[in-house]
Order: sequence, then C-alpha cells, then structure tokens
Amino acid sequence: MNEANVWDGARDETPASEPGFPHLFPLSPTTPLTHLGTLQPGHDAPRATDGWDRRLDPGLQHYQLQGATRELKREAHADQNITMLHAKVAQKSYGNEKRFFCPPPCVYISGHGWKVMQDHLKAAGYGDAVYRMCGYMCLDSVSQSQADAFKLIFDEQPNSRKLFACAKSLFISDQDKRKHFCLLLRLFLGNRQDVGSFQSRMIKVISKPSQKRQSMKNADLCISSCSRVALFNRLRSQTVSTRYLSVDRGAFIASARHWTAFTIIMVDDHRANQGGFVLSEAFICYGSVVQLICTESGVALPPMVIRKVNKQHAILDVDEPVSQLHKCAFQFRDDPDVYLCLSNDTIIQYQAPSSARDSSRVVLNDGSCWTIIGVEVVEFTFNQGLALIQSPVSPFPVIFGLEVNGGGHVAMLEIHGENFSPHLKILFGNSEAETMFKSSKSLLCVIPDVSVFSDSWRCLRRVITIPLSLIRTDGLIYRTSYSFTYTPELHLPPPGRGAAGGRGRGTDAGQGDDEDVLLETIHQEFTRANFHLFTQS
Repeated sequence: MNEANVWDGARDETPASEPGFPHLFPLSPTTPLTHLGTLQPGHDAPRATDGWDRRLDPGLQHYQLQGATRELKREAHADQNITMLHAKVAQKSYGNEKRFFCPPPCVYISGHGWKVMQDHLKAAGYGDAVYRMCGYMCLDSVSQSQADAFKLIFDEQPNSRKLFACAKSLFISDQDKRKHFCLLLRLFLGNRQDVGSFQSRMIKVISKPSQKRQSMKNADLCISSCSRVALFNRLRSQTVSTRYLSVDRGAFIASARHWTAFTIIMVDDHRANQGGFVLSEAFICYGSVVQLICTESGVALPPMVIRKVNKQHAILDVDEPVSQLHKCAFQFRDDPDVYLCLSNDTIIQYQAPSSARDSSRVVLNDGSCWTIIGVEVVEFTFNQGLALIQSPVSPFPVIFGLEVNGGGHVAMLEIHGENFSPHLKILFGNSEAETMFKSSKSLLCVIPDVSVFSDSWRCLRRVITIPLSLIRTDGLIYRTSYSFTYTPELHLPPPGRGAAGGRGRGTDAGQGDDEDVLLETIHQEFTRANFHLFTQS
C-alpha cells in the first residue's frame, strides 16, 4: 500500500509531559533497560528551542481567547504537524557505488487538524481518494527530476497517532560538487492537491569520517553537548544488518527501520557524585560522562562514559573530541565493566573483558560498537481553521529571532527570519497586530497593548507571556516556537514632601512630570503617525 490515510492516526490527543533535559537519576546496572531515567516528579525540564512539542501552555489559553480582531479562536489540538528528521552530514558516493544516507531521512505526520480537514473535504463532496497522503523526497538541486525523487510510503505507527515514512535510498553522487545541500519534501493529497514543499536544514557533505583529532577549525564536525544525535550499529559493515537505537513505548530497542533522535548532554561528573547533574555546554570528548535522552518521550539511559573504538577495542586513555560518524562505545559509569550493547532487536548490557596485552583497552563484541552522528529535527505546524484552503502552505515562514524597538504605546517588534511575504500578519495569541512587510527576511509590527489580553493586568502586575504566530491573508496560521512576554513596569513611590521647602519642590516636580507626560504623548503620536505613513508608502 503506497498511500496512507492522513487521519487514521490523528485522533484526539491527551496532553503529555514536555520533553527536554530532565533531572536524571542513576540506576543499578541490573535494572532492565526500560523506562530508564524518566523525569522525577516535581522537576521541570527546560525546553529545547526547536523541540518537537509545540503545544501551547494551558495557562495562556485564557489570554489567547481575548481581544481577537477576527475569528481566530482555534484549538491548538487542531493543528497539523509535519516533522522531518535527518542527519547533519552525508557521505558522498563515488562512481557506481551508492552510499545511502544513514540514518535515512524520516517524516512524521501528526495532529488532529488532519481529521478536521477530512471532515471539511467530506462536507464538500470529495471522494475517498482525496483522503490519502503521498509524498516525495529528493535533494534540492535544480537538476533533480521527478525520477530522482524517492516516493514515500506512509504507514500508521502502532500504538501511536502518527503516520511515518522514511527515504531509504537517497544519496549524493560525486557529480554534485556542492559542500552543503538540503532535502526537499513535497506532500500531496490523493487528488494531487499540493499540500506544500518543506525544506530540511543544511546538510554537510563529507568524503569519509575523519580519523584525525578535530580542532575548532572543523567545529561543525564535532558533537556538542545538548545537541541531537542518532546511534546505529552495523555488523561487518553490511547495510542490511544496520540497527538503530530507538525508543518504543518507553523501552529502548534496536530497530531496523525506525530511529530516534537523542539529546546528548555532558555532565560534570565530580559535582554529579554529590547529587544531581550539572549540564556542561561544550564539545563532547572521549572519556566524558554523557547521557542520552529521547527527544520525544524524555526517557533516558543512565550516565555513561563515551569511549573511542578502534579495531573492536574501547580505548580508555583518549580524550579527543567526538566527531561525526565516529565509532564509539558507552561504558556505564556506575559499573565500568559493563557496556551498552544490542542483541538482535534487544538492548542489553555487555560485560567487556580487559585486553590481555594493553590495560588501556577493553575488548568489545560487535553489538557494543556504535556509530554516532548529529541529527536535526525540523517541525512545520500550521492550522487551516474552518477554511478549505486550496493553495499550498509553502513557502513556510521561519522565524530566527526577535528585536524590540521603543517602548510604551509605540513599542515595535521586528521579526527576523525567511520566507516572509506581504500577505503575512503577526499574531499575538489571537490578536492580529499592525504589520509592515520590510523584506523576505524581516517583518515589523506594533506591539498590542497588554490590556487586549487581560483587563486586570494593570492591577495584578504580573508577567504575561503570549505565543507568537503568523497568519496569511487567506486565514492559514503558521505556528512558531516564539512568544512575547509583557513585564510590568516598576514605579518608584513619590518622594515625601517637607513642611515648607518640600511643598515648593513638590509643585515643581509635579509640573515637570506633567511636561514629561505631554512630551511623551507627543512623541508617541508622532511615532505612530510616522509608522502609518511608512506603511502606506
């Protein structure tokens, strides 16, 4: 079956815990590798800037439903989500050989919005064929044709609300002289209606894994702490024997098709022994204590020491940076003789003997030698609402950063990113802001007054955070991971007045305050008028 129903797995979702960097605790090596290092109750995990989960904070729902300038009261669970996972580097193929990308690029489709779209299509009288999703993935080269694209076969994940597909046979040949490239994903409904085109992050082309000690000049090949990685094992260099470290229903497994993106963190081992774990932001080096955390579910392995592998031996006295596609082993910190290993589709713990010839080496088996590679997770979330939007959702606008200019009633917010157009407006929650298009990489808007979101804010004097989105003129909403926070201004109490001279100084001060308020009002009106004139021009 080459196509899958886009909403078979898009049922009502229940809120789940946010993935991130949990406070982990060590487990006994005899503990089965299932549900390891889950979040302890009462600990909040910091969120990654581009994590999978884009659900809105339930505490903000009250503010989002106030001050809407049009009918924008859309539930977050009705969003449509497309997630791409791919490696940061790819080996070039030479001659007739084909080095397929490993791990293969994957696509996940989720969100209750697909079910909403199905209901709208049924109401419009479309046939059953339109309910199917199909897609193609290829390199972003202009010379790529439809024949060069890999057709994606979407399957519903068991015990999951997602559709899944992977491109197993993508490669880059030596005829392509680029040092970097992107993957291009195109999705269609069954009636060939174009859903849109979605681009991956930049992928670096390498000839082969570097065996030299990495320096800052090649920092893009190093594995950094708090970045995402994937691990795979390949017996006797046979492609068909490749197994990926994955998480299924909270248990760690070895899968021939599915792979999981893990956040690798380096911890301060000396301070960790005193209780708790301290994150370190640096490049991962051999001999460091690291932890692997599932990006999606948050489950994690116990603390492990990463070791370099050479000729099926773990080298214990190497401290150089870990590089892309290096072979490595993971030694359990609390039991130095035990290593992370796979046996068929099961993750086990391997008791490794020391080398008889060299005390600084440990003999490993095939299943305990892993290849590490950095990966990217790219997410596209949008909401069509009640509109049957026929045009593609692409080009998909992406925000890179925010910049606030001015203050008070004329505070301006400049958004930096790419794929912006004059047809986009900025949404603060559900409130549409006055927006000016500057370029394809910049949008400018007037920040709405906080009273739009909470009439009692001036009395309560508390911080309010509002999610930011972009809305197209046809009603399509693009979700983002950014938000805007209103912080109350602190006003000092007026100085006490004296018996005689204090009264005169107070009068002068009051007159000065009135003049300042007048000047501020004139400045605000002047600035706002200039903004409107600039918008019209």
